[in-house]
Amino acid sequence: MMLAVSEDRRGRRRQETIEEILDIAVVVMTEEGVNGLSLAEVARRLGVQPPSLYKYFPSLMAVYDALFLRGQREHLATMRHAMADAEPGLAALAAGLDASGRWSLENRAIAQLLFWRPVPNFEPSPEAFTPSVEMVALNRQAIADAVATGELGADAASDEAVYIVSILMAGTFSQAMANEPELPWGEGRFSPLFPKLLGLLPAAYPPAPSSRPRARSPGRPRRPPDNPE
Repeated sequence: MMLAVSEDRRGRRRQETIEEILDIAVVVMTEEGVNGLSLAEVARRLGVQPPSLYKYFPSLMAVYDALFLRGQREHLATMRHAMADAEPGLAALAAGLDASGRWSLENRAIAQLLFWRPVPNFEPSPEAFTPSVEMVALNRQAIADAVATGELGADAASDEAVYIVSILMAGTFSQAMANEPELPWGEGRFSPLFPKLLGLLPAAYPPAPSSRPRARSPGRPRRPPDNPE
C-alpha cells in the first residue's frame, strides 16, 4: 500500500513538473516567438540544467507536440462549451467560432502553433492531432444541422462548406493577429466583421424556398384589443 501511495505521489509530481515546463515554454514563445523556444531557456527559467529536462521530454519537438496536444484540447473544450449553449445550426456554428477566436487571441503563441506552421519540420503526432479532427467534426455537424433546419441548402453538407468556414475564420484571425494582436476578439477593424463574413454562407448555399425558415413579418405591430368598459 505504501509503495502504491509513493508511486502515485511521484506520478503527480512528475505531471506537475511537465505542466510547469509547458507553462514556461508558452511564456518563452510569447516573448521570443513560437520558433524562438529552446530547451536551454526553459531549463534556465525552471532553475535546472538542460539535461534534466530530458527526463520529461526527449527533444524540443516533443515539447512542441505536448503544447500542441494541450492547446488543441483546450481549444476543443472551449468550442464545445460555447456550441452546447446555442441552437443547433448556424447559431451553434457562430458561437463555436466566436469562442475559437476569443480563445486564439487570448492564447496567441499557442494559437500560432495550432493553426499556422511557425516551426520548421514540426509535425504533430497523431495523438496530438486528434482534437483538431474532432473540432472539424463539430463544425461539420453544425453545418449539417443548418441544412436540416433549412438555414442552408443541401450543397452545404460538403467538404467545400467546411473549407470555406475554415478560410473565413483563418483569414479573420490572421488579420487580427498581424495588425491588432493586443486587441481582444470583437474589437478593432477585423474580428468584428466575422459575423458578416459568416452571414455569407446562406448566399453561397441558399436554402430551397420551401425550406427557408419563416421570417417574422416586418409589418405594423398588432393593436392590443380595447378593454371593455
